[in-house]
Amino acid sequence: MNPVFTGIMGFFALLALMIVGLPICASMAIVGFVGYGLLAGFSFAIRMISLDMFSSIASYNLSVVSMFTLMGFFALHSGIGSRLYDFAYKCLGHLPGGLAIASEGACAAFGAVCGSGPATVSTIGSIALPEMKKYKYQDSIATAAVAAGGGLGLLIPPSVTAIMYGIITEQSIGKLFIGGISAGVLLMLLFMAAIYIMTKKNPELAPRGPKFTAKERLASMGGGLFETIVIFGVTIGGLSAGWFTPTEGGAIGAFAVLVVALVRRKISFKGIIASFSDTTKTIGMAVFLVTCATYFGRFIAISKIPSALITWMGALQMPPLGVMMLILFIYLIAGCFIDALPMIMLTVPIFYPIVIDLGYNPIWFGVIITLVCCMGMITPPVGVNAYVAKAVAVNVPLETIFKGVWPFVVCHIICIVFCTLFPGFILFLPNLMMR
Repeated sequence: MNPVFTGIMGFFALLALMIVGLPICASMAIVGFVGYGLLAGFSFAIRMISLDMFSSIASYNLSVVSMFTLMGFFALHSGIGSRLYDFAYKCLGHLPGGLAIASEGACAAFGAVCGSGPATVSTIGSIALPEMKKYKYQDSIATAAVAAGGGLGLLIPPSVTAIMYGIITEQSIGKLFIGGISAGVLLMLLFMAAIYIMTKKNPELAPRGPKFTAKERLASMGGGLFETIVIFGVTIGGLSAGWFTPTEGGAIGAFAVLVVALVRRKISFKGIIASFSDTTKTIGMAVFLVTCATYFGRFIAISKIPSALITWMGALQMPPLGVMMLILFIYLIAGCFIDALPMIMLTVPIFYPIVIDLGYNPIWFGVIITLVCCMGMITPPVGVNAYVAKAVAVNVPLETIFKGVWPFVVCHIICIVFCTLFPGFILFLPNLMMR
């Protein structure tokens, strides 16, 4: 049986199973097992799936996901998000679209201690959306701003997608974290500019909020902003200085968030138990996903699809930038249908060898993929952040949220194109801080 043809049929089978509603983990495991069995023999496939399950579950590298996930849930249950929004609201709320702009700033700051897009949307959205409704913001811009801002939680370190990319490609997670800072700040500023332009042109979209005194703004800095800077500085600064490994950094970050929350009496015993429970559920899902994706990746490897793609793209006689744009276009389309983590696990084994063969930097590529994943989190029909925003804003139709996200999709495209044309923008900080 032709390996490449088998691999292509495997992709169609995977899509078919997902369309009928089978979870993506189970779909990858079934297709991987059958495809591997057809190409290498089913007895060998059975032995390999048991080995992959053990090696995935016993992998020390996955402990870094556990630590940063726990750090994020401690932040979620300790109320850091509400204090961050209070600071952003008092500084920016008086501008055109100020509450939405403040939401973007709060999402970026909360992302520095969380690393989860949906958790960022849920935390900041539950605080910001009632405020925007009180000041008569239109639902489309209010919900879309929060949904888009949640992507900043995925991009600004610590980032779960960056961790998974680093594990798959064996790249420095610290460098991936630091590389995400520049892209995250640029995307946040683009979001803020888009909101300002839209509301300046049409003030009815978002009336201005009250203006606070300098004393009130300074007083709000002592809350969430100060503790976020300290936690972020200790965690990311320690990683860049080489004081500890990514797993140790996650553990220190989780401990720092817990200590701050306990000192401020902002987390209860029930909140601590909930943090551990939520982390366990999330890691269980992540480990199962990694196991199934690893097995599916083995099937793709022996199907020789990556080498066939390299040969095909070489035959196109396109410059490296053209090939890269084609790969990103495929990612943009896939991001509309596949969530961030499954897309990382599914596509990186295929495209990573091609990108490296073209001479691109693997750290840069990891940040670009995370950017594309952020965009996929708000695009229909699978934009998970839009669904979380819908859950928070109960009475807002999903169609209204998806209608409002398109200016933010344009911001994503601008950011992706800029970072692709100027890779040094992403690589400057990792090269400077982690020589």
